[in-house]
Amino acid sequence: MEKVNLKINIIKKEIISIFKKFGLSNDHALISANALINAELVGAYGHGLSRLKMYCDRIKKKVINPKPNIKIKKISQSISHIDANDSIGFVAADIAIKKAIQNAKKTGIGMVAVKNSGHYGLSGYYAEQAVKKNLITMIYTNAPPAVAPHGALKSLFGTNPICFGTPTGSKIPFILDTSISMINRGKIRVAARNNQKIPEGVALDKFGKPTVNARKALEGVQLPIAGFRGSGLAWMVDILSGVLTGGNHAGRVKDPFDDFSGPQNIGHLFITFKTNLFVKNYNNRINNNIKTIKRLPKIKGVKEIMYPGQNKYKRYKINSKKDIKISEMIKKDLKNLKI
Repeated sequence: MEKVNLKINIIKKEIISIFKKFGLSNDHALISANALINAELVGAYGHGLSRLKMYCDRIKKKVINPKPNIKIKKISQSISHIDANDSIGFVAADIAIKKAIQNAKKTGIGMVAVKNSGHYGLSGYYAEQAVKKNLITMIYTNAPPAVAPHGALKSLFGTNPICFGTPTGSKIPFILDTSISMINRGKIRVAARNNQKIPEGVALDKFGKPTVNARKALEGVQLPIAGFRGSGLAWMVDILSGVLTGGNHAGRVKDPFDDFSGPQNIGHLFITFKTNLFVKNYNNRINNNIKTIKRLPKIKGVKEIMYPGQNKYKRYKINSKKDIKISEMIKKDLKNLKI
């Protein structure tokens, strides 16, 4: 499919302008635009500009609140609870990670739960903010039904990403940001929009048969990583980000593309803590840990043993110096949303 090249600063201005047109403040539009641009630059296209129309549609249908009254409840010096008032997820997550960082800097550990939020893009984007402040972080969020619990015929858990980040003693952070499904749902949506096939072994159709048809996969069930273990991890995330926070859980999170019957009420949990809580030489120790693993004998065809986050960092550095390539479909979305 033909791609169109656009300058990063130009497309960022366009996104901000579109979000402001749909009622977001300048600050909230900037936060949202930065998150979408970041997804494009790290190569996570399923969480980038392909979702812009969805956010705008939900604002238009009044299931995302463009002018939220976000409330932060102080539980303790370390713990905060945020009611996002159905805001766009980027804004809720931005406030939450900054609060978690602030709490950790004060007391050594910060825990922030969020309810009444929406889809916030990439967990790793927020993890990087904490790691840059020399903090370790764990982030959880639930999502609309896509994965069937082990032994069940019906999808209920989301692709429920698990995210962990730590400083490494070098400029490249360790960021593990992975959904519990074989591939994330955003990739399947992009494939469906572009009439592309998905890999074998990642989804079943609504009749429980394996499929490489993206549209049939969206109607059916995504497969978890590692069988029942992946299903268990999805359940864990549903508890931590849904049950614990006051957010929706057990399959009640609404699909952002197809269900406009009400807000999603997604829950998020952000945990941050200082690296020197137990040892004073953490950076040296983590650096030694990584070097030890990188020195291991490599299998044929592998030039370097990479840690999570390395490839994404390299993609970001390379893509930041180039124009963003967008599909004709996204170009059309941008044009229609500006009208």
